[in-house]
Amino acid sequence: MANHKSALKRIRQNRKRRLANRYYKKSTRTAIKNLRSITDKAEAEKFLPKVISMIDKLAKRNTIHKNKAANLKSKLMRHVSKLG
Repeated sequence: MANHKSALKRIRQNRKRRLANRYYKKSTRTAIKNLRSITDKAEAEKFLPKVISMIDKLAKRNTIHKNKAANLKSKLMRHVSKLG
């Protein structure tokens, strides 16, 4: 157990941030899954910017690595462009 007030505060902050990061990461993964399941090109093109924005926010907060974000965005854009 922590011996200092500052260490106790840090534990509380970490717990709070971990929960927030888990929430945003999970909701982004769900959005990615939903985008991949869309078969209509117009609908996918409309939804793509929202998903890209979510991915960028995760990368900005260092929840995911910036290269992983770039790879995800690239694959999603390729997926949407291939839809017929």
